[in-house]
Amino acid sequence: MRMRFWTKAWMTAAGVCLAGFSATARQQGSGQQQTGDPVADAARKARETKKDAPKPKKVYTDDDLKKSTPAPVAPPASAPGNGSLTVQATTPQSAGDATKTEDPNGETAWRKRFKDHRDKIARAEKEVDILGRELEKAQLEYYPDPQKALTQQNSRAEINAVSAKLDAKKKELDQLKQGLDDLEDQLRKSGGDPGWAR
Repeated sequence: MRMRFWTKAWMTAAGVCLAGFSATARQQGSGQQQTGDPVADAARKARETKKDAPKPKKVYTDDDLKKSTPAPVAPPASAPGNGSLTVQATTPQSAGDATKTEDPNGETAWRKRFKDHRDKIARAEKEVDILGRELEKAQLEYYPDPQKALTQQNSRAEINAVSAKLDAKKKELDQLKQGLDDLEDQLRKSGGDPGWAR
């Protein structure tokens, strides 16, 4: 009787083990491979959803439209009178443009001069601002290499170079502002309207 009891116990234990192994094998054999790492599981799941996702549609921006500008549309050949009108209409405009550019003391010429000069001043101010930020950064710079840090502390070569560039750019900006004042004086002396300088 003891022998039967132990035989049944061993058979039951073997059956439970085989059932556990088969359940584990089924779980690993299925498409969902679960590991103990939740990051790997999430990455695997994201990869599968990415494969199934439809391709995004092309989004057109202004840059795309500017690259592909259409050719000018030609007038239809069936209307010969229409084409001659457009040629006649453009001829007076081009003649009018030629007379406008001939006057160096005209309003458009003065406004263009002032606009160009103000653009130069704005560009110089932006460069002064950038160099000022670079100087502040160079003064607070941390070098992980102790040799370079020691060199910069003693010689301050980088700081001095940026500071020299900043001073030169400030002088250039002052000259440009003085040039704008001189341009306003030239406008006043030539008899132009002071509003053209704005």
